[in-house]
Amino acid sequence: MPGPDAGALVLVVGPSGAGKDTLMDAARAALASDPLFRFARRLVTRPAMAGAEDHDSCDEAAFQAAEAKGELALSWRAHGLSYGIPAAELACITEGGVAIVNISRGAIAAAEPLADRVIVINITAPAAVLARRLAARGRESEADIAARLSREAPLTADRAQIVTIMNDRSVAEAAGDLLSVLRGLGGHRA
Repeated sequence: MPGPDAGALVLVVGPSGAGKDTLMDAARAALASDPLFRFARRLVTRPAMAGAEDHDSCDEAAFQAAEAKGELALSWRAHGLSYGIPAAELACITEGGVAIVNISRGAIAAAEPLADRVIVINITAPAAVLARRLAARGRESEADIAARLSREAPLTADRAQIVTIMNDRSVAEAAGDLLSVLRGLGGHRA
């Protein structure tokens, strides 16, 4: 079993509308001066949009080329898009760092072999809260939102520890829970 100073891979998952990006942004700001923590940038076949996740964009051909060259430590497809984590984004793990990655639940099994210490942080909220947040985005119809919420995949992991954060409170409270988990992985005490 890895020691407390071993690097760690944190897989952040949860349904659309759960507030993953909001909580990750709050944690990123709180940990900005600590080089131990790296919030990995995803490569996504979607243009950057104001108010959405900050990511690197590319078209499908460039994404497939990056996969073929072995530049991605992890890749998956969801919602008609391709997502990847560049291998360079996880390099800090071998030096004792903590890499935090926003991924799909379906990619957990492929991600688990990427580090000795793997923690899945499941950020979620009650269905009514998720539906309200998705409706506020204005990107989907009520029927599309209902369909999205009904197809949520079960959360499973072979060896990773799973921690659930219920994000139905203030951002500060839920982000505090996330920070507690992350700082514990880095040997920090809140």
